[in-house]
Amino acid sequence: MSNTLFDLSGKVAIITGCNTGLGQGMALGLARAGCHIVGVNRRSPDDTRQRVEALGVEFLSIQEELGSIAPIPSIIEKAEQHFGQTDILINNAGTIRRESALEFTEKDWDEVLDVNLKSIFFLSQAFARACIAKKQRGKIINIASMLSFQGGIRVPSYTASKSGVLGLTRLLANEWASEGINVNAIAPGYMATNNTEALRKDPQRSQEILARIPAGQWGTPDDLAGAAVFLASDASNYVQGHTLAVDGGWLAR
Repeated sequence: MSNTLFDLSGKVAIITGCNTGLGQGMALGLARAGCHIVGVNRRSPDDTRQRVEALGVEFLSIQEELGSIAPIPSIIEKAEQHFGQTDILINNAGTIRRESALEFTEKDWDEVLDVNLKSIFFLSQAFARACIAKKQRGKIINIASMLSFQGGIRVPSYTASKSGVLGLTRLLANEWASEGINVNAIAPGYMATNNTEALRKDPQRSQEILARIPAGQWGTPDDLAGAAVFLASDASNYVQGHTLAVDGGWLAR
């Protein structure tokens, strides 16, 4: 198989939430394949910027809150003004609230759904409109979760949002495949990130999780790089509406 299938030289990817963790891992993976990066974050992603630029590609930083859809038009506009195009969108930004279903508040419900699901739809919509207007191929990669497939405990809004991501990925693929836009998702397993810090610090819960992962270890942000490059590249041109689990075998158990 030719390596050119995975070559992203000259492409431009918008990645939300790439200052640390999984988003940073995917940004670096795409950058290694030659892709320029537009990082959308709440805080300045200085470390990611330095590491991306060290790979010889450009990094454009856009600081915005994705709890509202208000900044979405300007995100696409700024990216296209700087690079002249946008080819890839990775909807990675997310948040989580932990509380029992009996005690869960409306505020915690709305804040999670707004970032994890609402912003994904409207940012994807804006990106797709731009691609269709220019009659160019586009790649959308949503970040799902093991809780797109399972119920979880004490994370009702997160589970609802990630189940929604899986369904929305299929819906958008059904509508936009004929427009040359691939819409797929990655479902990370249990990864060593800020979102799982509480779990990893709980010895009993951490051991229960590790005992079920056939690989026997927590994943790392670098483990998503290959999947992201595949779904962003020409190698996945006939892949549509799929959610790819990168989970160390968790779902196979």
